[in-house]
Amino acid sequence: MVTRLPALWGLLALTLFASVTGHPRGHAPKEPGSPPEHLDLREELESILAATGNRQGLWGAMAISLDRGDTLLALNPHRVMVPASNMKVLTVSAALHHLGPDFTYSTFLLTRGVLRDGVLEGDLVLYGTGDPTLSERFYPTETAPLDSLAKLVTGAGIRQIQGDLLVDGTFFQGQELHPDWDPRDLNDPFAAPVSAVSYNESLLTLRVEAGERVGSRPAIHTQPPVPGLPVVNTARTVSAGTRSRIWLLRESPWDPIGIEGEIPLWGRDVWRRLPVPDPLVFAGGQLQQNLEARGVTVRGRVRTVRDRARSPVEAASAPGGDPKSPPVRVLGMRSSPPLLEILRVVNKESHNLFAETVGKTLGRVVLGDGSFSGGAEAVRRFLVEEAGVPAEEVRIRDGSGLSPGNGISPGALLQVLHYMAESPHWDELWSTLPEAGVRRELSRMYRSPAARNLRAKTGTMEGVSALSGMVRTRSGERILFSIMANELRSEYRAKRAEDELGARLASLSRPLPP
Repeated sequence: MVTRLPALWGLLALTLFASVTGHPRGHAPKEPGSPPEHLDLREELESILAATGNRQGLWGAMAISLDRGDTLLALNPHRVMVPASNMKVLTVSAALHHLGPDFTYSTFLLTRGVLRDGVLEGDLVLYGTGDPTLSERFYPTETAPLDSLAKLVTGAGIRQIQGDLLVDGTFFQGQELHPDWDPRDLNDPFAAPVSAVSYNESLLTLRVEAGERVGSRPAIHTQPPVPGLPVVNTARTVSAGTRSRIWLLRESPWDPIGIEGEIPLWGRDVWRRLPVPDPLVFAGGQLQQNLEARGVTVRGRVRTVRDRARSPVEAASAPGGDPKSPPVRVLGMRSSPPLLEILRVVNKESHNLFAETVGKTLGRVVLGDGSFSGGAEAVRRFLVEEAGVPAEEVRIRDGSGLSPGNGISPGALLQVLHYMAESPHWDELWSTLPEAGVRRELSRMYRSPAARNLRAKTGTMEGVSALSGMVRTRSGERILFSIMANELRSEYRAKRAEDELGARLASLSRPLPP
């Protein structure tokens, strides 16, 4: 298989050259009749649904044996259903196939200017390729990621920048918030904007601190500090001992943050994480602060570019570029941890920003289209052309599962898991899945036969619940399974049913084939 890469890589010698290998088209087992000792599994599932109050809703479930090749359970296996975060299993599988576990992102500091006596006569360009790890999650402190970039500037001998600080996000294209996402979610941390330059996971933390006296306005702090953040603070400090009632209001990420309500004198601070309105401006402003802290003066201002035609980096690498234009020089580069570490965050923590970044990366690397739609098409082609999923049983809209427009059947999802189980990347995929009975992973099914045995990805949206993965039976047989439910009245009751079925599969015992 050959991956089309942008001409940009020849210029920058980026590290996005993942080894891309093709695998034979995968074929999951057919659906033969279950062996006599397991004919009652479907009846057991239906009794579980009844006992847990799940008679309502649309259900689909399938379980197959990797060792015997037979089907143990098939309930509406071809019904296309909204998978919620089970979508991440598909994105991670496509990423392991196309990019490989050792793939790394790179973030560059570039210029077309001339350096004379410590003065950069021109712009400093921060160019990102989508690295989502520039945060405290992967660095010792919150400021360390951009400080490491600022250190590259001083290491190049720069003490003053005469031009602007240009943040170039053109490696990705299109919208940063998916049009399918519920507008009510856009102020929540799980719906942060997806950009080619992403600092602090495109989130800021707002802290509301009681004022110094009754009747005064509370103090508003942000982490990291964001000068000029538009805040309308109408809250007030009330007598000590009363209840804190603080509301943070914002219609959309681009509106000022409204703070209303009451906070008691000497009371506890109120914390809230919010997506930033513009991830490029946010990253540029923070980098400027880090530069100034290291004694580098920026004479210009922070500017952003999202149009490829205006990007000095994209223009320099485009065919037929102006030969008289000064060359783009690399001043420094930072690489991300290996992709596998990112994919573990995607599945174990169900991290939407990381999943969407990987999706857009697939679109850019595989198809030359680093947008939501490009990523969705790259994943869809992997599922159909590589994993052998029937085209009519899959519908891809984003990489995380936040879009209610995603759809896949339980049988198609098992087809993908079966394909991956026969690929060189099964161990890596397995390592990304949350483990049952483990705190901070899949803490459910504790003290059941599935604990420390079953690994699966959860999925939850309003009216949707899903669980897909693999479990070993009492005799060690490997069982792939997928359970999905839509149009639910209670996602909690649905998860009880998933847990009971997972424990039941773990309790099975039949001799392994020789």
